[in-house]
Amino acid sequence: MMQVKSIPNVDAVRFGDKYSGELRLTDHHIVFLQPVTPPDGDVSPPKPPRYRESYIAYPIIAHCTFRLCPSASGRPSSIRIRGRDFSLINFLFHDDAASRDAFEHIRHRTCRLGSIEKLYAFTYQPLKIEKPLDGWSLYDPRAEFRRQGISTKSVDRGWRISSINKDYGFSPTYPGLLVVPSKISDNVIKYAGPYRSRARIPVLTYLHSLNNCSITRSSQPLVGFRGNRSIQDEKLVSACFSASATIEFTGIETPMIETAEPSPASSQVDIRRSSAETTDTERLEDELIAGYDDDSQTAKRIYGAQQSNLIVDARPTINALAMQMVGKGSENMEYYPFAKKAYLNIDNIHVMRESLNAVIDAIKDGDISKLPPNRELLIKSNWLKHIRGILDGSALIARQVGINHSHVLIHCSDGWDRTSQLSALSQLMLDPYYRTIEGFVVLVEKDWLSFGHMFQQRSGPLGHEKWFVVERDSMAGSAIQPGDADGRAGEALENALAGARRFFHRSKPQESSTEGDGEDQGSPGESTQAKKSTDSPPASEATRPNEISPVFHQFLDATWQLLRQHPTRFEFNERFLRRLLYHLHAGQYGTFLYNSEKQRIDARARDRTRSVWDYFLSRKHEFLNPEYDDTVDDRQSGRERLLFPKLNDVRWWAQCFGRSDSEMNGYLDQAAAYEEKVGSYAMSLDLSPGGSPSKSGSRSPQLSSSPKPSSLPGTRSVLAAVETAHEALTPGHKPPATLKQSASADGPGAFAANLAKLRGGVTGLDLGRGLFGGSDKSNSTKNSSSKAEGGEEMADIANPLPLQSHNDGSEAPITVTDS
Repeated sequence: MMQVKSIPNVDAVRFGDKYSGELRLTDHHIVFLQPVTPPDGDVSPPKPPRYRESYIAYPIIAHCTFRLCPSASGRPSSIRIRGRDFSLINFLFHDDAASRDAFEHIRHRTCRLGSIEKLYAFTYQPLKIEKPLDGWSLYDPRAEFRRQGISTKSVDRGWRISSINKDYGFSPTYPGLLVVPSKISDNVIKYAGPYRSRARIPVLTYLHSLNNCSITRSSQPLVGFRGNRSIQDEKLVSACFSASATIEFTGIETPMIETAEPSPASSQVDIRRSSAETTDTERLEDELIAGYDDDSQTAKRIYGAQQSNLIVDARPTINALAMQMVGKGSENMEYYPFAKKAYLNIDNIHVMRESLNAVIDAIKDGDISKLPPNRELLIKSNWLKHIRGILDGSALIARQVGINHSHVLIHCSDGWDRTSQLSALSQLMLDPYYRTIEGFVVLVEKDWLSFGHMFQQRSGPLGHEKWFVVERDSMAGSAIQPGDADGRAGEALENALAGARRFFHRSKPQESSTEGDGEDQGSPGESTQAKKSTDSPPASEATRPNEISPVFHQFLDATWQLLRQHPTRFEFNERFLRRLLYHLHAGQYGTFLYNSEKQRIDARARDRTRSVWDYFLSRKHEFLNPEYDDTVDDRQSGRERLLFPKLNDVRWWAQCFGRSDSEMNGYLDQAAAYEEKVGSYAMSLDLSPGGSPSKSGSRSPQLSSSPKPSSLPGTRSVLAAVETAHEALTPGHKPPATLKQSASADGPGAFAANLAKLRGGVTGLDLGRGLFGGSDKSNSTKNSSSKAEGGEEMADIANPLPLQSHNDGSEAPITVTDS
């Protein structure tokens, strides 16, 4: 029986406006009832609604501040709430006791439930329009891969379906159905598994229908400081990159979307954008990746055996190195000579969380004030920079597959955060099917839910005591901080080394933070059980604030950027994405409550909860884009199969943050107008781009356009470095003379010298006891004398790339990956 607590005479304040009404607290929602009074002169309908109801689901609460003001002060007590959907509301109570009871009720229902099974999803009764639907059945992996051309009944395109993980015993965080190269047996997969973190081996997620090129995904290899290798892993990756090499592919495709006229295969027409439309960033990225091919101009193109097959490590190189020091790392390209490796400079979950917190700081007073967001904080948040970087990395992958006819393997640390972002967005750019509502649902189910993005840990549906703050009257008027930020989250080196430190101390019971970039923490089932109480959830379900991050939010934001830039290419509208972000946190449906496919099956989520897709499919008409054009024709501009982001046109998703476009993007529009004005002024003076004076002999100041970047660091590229079996290159600066570059370097003692650098750099951080050996007691004199050198030595580590010894005595670059 649902209990309802009613509190009359409550005021709600939003955007500086006050509304009087009644507050009702149910088991699963806060409901504010505002009396409806028609404007003067309006004729009321026969049965006018008595109240306008506003609902706030308890799991949507991200921060709640209770300010108790004694009656003698003459000010009402307040409960100020910020939602994860960026809704802001301040409730004012004239009864102190009622305000205190309301706060305790909200806190108990938000962060003291004790179990995920007490969320609304397990008691929700669907509306009549949802009952006939079964969103759980919408995604069938066999059907989706059959759509891509992989089936036991169709021609062998180099891939097969393996049942090695059918009971999730091989890799608990992976799908039960894995698609692997046809020539790789399950026995090889079995032995390759231990070499990848959590046995998340390279498996197929997308096969391009026109050129048979693939996108595969995995976790980081366990290279470690000793340079471990796995012949089985090398064989598996090689097979992924040559699965179509022996297939004479004709470009025949079973169309999934009706077209006005069959589109030519990308191998038959040049589907590259014109040079005028290709940005300097994209051109430099392509040139940097292709620059290692000495015979790239003369070599015959063979599908599946191209010269630009790519391993994409989404992490910054310094983070990758830190993980190698603790037994993990990145591929040593000496053993993967059939590909290149690209490091992307996409930051970890902690940086992204602090970035969003900075955005929240900029908009947090939207309940009590009509003032626009703090522009300075918006800029300092770097949120748009992160979105641009994710889009840039995804576009790089899409170009490799769709234009350069190459295979791509994507990974980060455990392969469930940045990997999911890059994989899903690149497929969205490659395949028009994923731009339909049905296709987008399949994409989310496949690359996010099935491949084990940790929705429960990244969103924390059971809340946390830390999010509830009690302030006394003396605090009235002081700023309410939406989150705890130490200002150091943006320092990549500090994050990387802190992650390594946590790795060595992870056995301590008081340590609750995650390793590295948050993707390497122990899986829920492996964590130490917390002390059980009636209010505390199991350790596997407890919210860990340090693991919460807007990873899926960033994916939706990046999708919105594509939708805004290409408004006729998507079947769904902006509201579809915004409501999906809401239901990510609301706890009304079971789709996003668990971390993996296995967990959903073990919890019987399909039988006990409804799918979030029931909500969207039953209201599909509300989410249709009226501008959508489903015609696909590569010969017509604006109807091409592929689409790419305009990286210089990334804007704030204002509706998502509950603000107007002018409030969030006004400064961007002003900057664009200024640039246009400067350009017009230059043209009026008849100046060339280089600033040459006009023939009239005008002595006006010369205006020079921004110099074109000579290297990637001068651009906004997310590409941080490219590495091959023969050469390692970091854009923008030459490697230090102390570090060898050649994989066949014969300089004696190179590895030992660089080992000494690493050893010295981490000694002062108490990281070296288990790694380098030696006594626990350090020589204080030695430590103090090495402090000045530590910064320089660790700076050297960030540059490419020291050498490591092989069993045969040769040396090769240490490969690095992030946490």
